[in-house]
Amino acid sequence: VRRPAMLDIKLIRENPDLVRAGLKTRHSPVDVSAVLELDERRRAAITEADQLKAARNEISKKIGALKKAGEDTADIQRQTREMGEKIAALDEAVRGIEEEQRKLLLAIPNLPHESVPSGEDALDNVVVREWGHKQTFDFEPKDHVALGEALGLFDFERAARMSGAGFPLFTGAGARLERALIQFMLDLHTTKHGYTEISPPYVVTTATMTGTGQLPKMADDMYHAPIDDLWLIPTAEVPVTNIYREEIIREPLPLKFVAHTPCFRREAGSAGQATRGLIRVHQFDKVELVQFVPPGTSYDALEGLVADVEDVLQTLGMTYRVLQLCSGDMSFAAAKCYDLELWAPGHNGWLEDSSCSNFEAFQARRANIRWKNAAGKTEFVHTLNGSGVALSRLYVAILENGQQADGSVVLPEVLRPYMGGIDRLVPKKK
Repeated sequence: VRRPAMLDIKLIRENPDLVRAGLKTRHSPVDVSAVLELDERRRAAITEADQLKAARNEISKKIGALKKAGEDTADIQRQTREMGEKIAALDEAVRGIEEEQRKLLLAIPNLPHESVPSGEDALDNVVVREWGHKQTFDFEPKDHVALGEALGLFDFERAARMSGAGFPLFTGAGARLERALIQFMLDLHTTKHGYTEISPPYVVTTATMTGTGQLPKMADDMYHAPIDDLWLIPTAEVPVTNIYREEIIREPLPLKFVAHTPCFRREAGSAGQATRGLIRVHQFDKVELVQFVPPGTSYDALEGLVADVEDVLQTLGMTYRVLQLCSGDMSFAAAKCYDLELWAPGHNGWLEDSSCSNFEAFQARRANIRWKNAAGKTEFVHTLNGSGVALSRLYVAILENGQQADGSVVLPEVLRPYMGGIDRLVPKKK
């Protein structure tokens, strides 16, 4: 059985038990029976309308002949009018059913790939591999907030006065370090990994957010300007994936894009979680990777995407681990997902810094993104994306792993040319 996208109503109709089993592992509340009941009503109404249209056409053909013969056509014309009214009512009913069905279909998450472990939450994720070693110190390590404030890298108090909690203000060398990280990653992905750089809009339409799966499910986590019906992007994945919305891609696949953007997330309901400093913020910068690939190649492409992200972290000398997410912890649109987590000694824990996902045709079906395969047949592409990587938690890991006993922070060697030759950040003189 070919697995579905958003989800394909034909697959739900023909393999409801497969869909129910997949949704059960995703803890989705969507009632498959309700989807099928609407589908039956829709198809029955269409069939009845088509039969009436055919009958009306046959009757209409007779009217001319009857008039020529001088016969009264009042009854038959009344009959065709009644049929027309019935057809109009059925067509209206079909539109209503289709809208109701569309709402249900948009609420169904992607089904997990067969290689995805079944599980309830993050505790059931599987560690695939680790790279590097956990930094040890002969002094008590500080967290990034204490380090950054002593180094004069950011000012959370003034940022909160401007925008509220969760919005960082980088200053001086802190702002330059953020810019250096962005430039380093863009250069690596475009020169070594073969990505084309994109600079997309930072606000998008509702249709654009729906295409990648952020809406309607995650509306409460996003920033919305209702007067213009525009949304601040939560990730560059949204505008970059939608470059080809409602199109048949003419360029040869695969297509690989990289983009740096700020990202905006309300993260409603996150109060009470660890939000200190840069760990959980409402605005952060990210370098994002997006790929459009032929359907039969997307799982190999996913492994390559993860390798591209790992190259960033290895080149920076970061200690990290790769996790395969279980079915209960994956994002709404993903069929398979890996998370990459950085070791942060100041927090004595792992911090998620990248998610790499294969969406198969889920996003492409929602956004109607197609291509012509080798046989000349038009089909949906497969889309992938990965954080390549997010700045805020990478920033945390660089400070906490590079800290020295005197309060300075040694910078990764690869960043030094982007920092004007500076090899370490030194506390401000009091």
